[in-house]
Amino acid sequence: MVRQDIFTEYAGGLETILRQQLPQLLQSTDWQQKYRSLMQLGKLLPAFADELKRDELKVQGCESQFWLLHQKDPLTGRHYWAFDSDARIIKGLASLFLCQLNGKSAAELQFDTAQQLLARLQLAQNLSPSRNNGLYAVLERVRSQAGL
Repeated sequence: MVRQDIFTEYAGGLETILRQQLPQLLQSTDWQQKYRSLMQLGKLLPAFADELKRDELKVQGCESQFWLLHQKDPLTGRHYWAFDSDARIIKGLASLFLCQLNGKSAAELQFDTAQQLLARLQLAQNLSPSRNNGLYAVLERVRSQAGL
């Protein structure tokens, strides 16, 4: 059984990332500062309890361990995600995608490709191919969960 408050906890952290950290990252031109900021983003979100680190929640295609939990509110049709990773950089990068998607209905969901977001943040050239592939796998799982 999943604690329903985990989605509330994540919603607050993702909203903070969307309103405060994402604009700062978009303005920064210093790669080292961006990397440090990405590492800090994961700390704004709660860690999963061990019982949530289950194989069925694990995203395949990531070198790191990455667990993704999804809920669609039956009354509003809004989608909510909670996630964790054993790699802080991946958790931080995923938070950049999910802060823009969390709490939206299917009609409101708009997806950048991983490449588009990374290019806009000027991160693409600094990430390894395996990290790019992992982010792509996460984004594809999110699309699937949202029914897109």
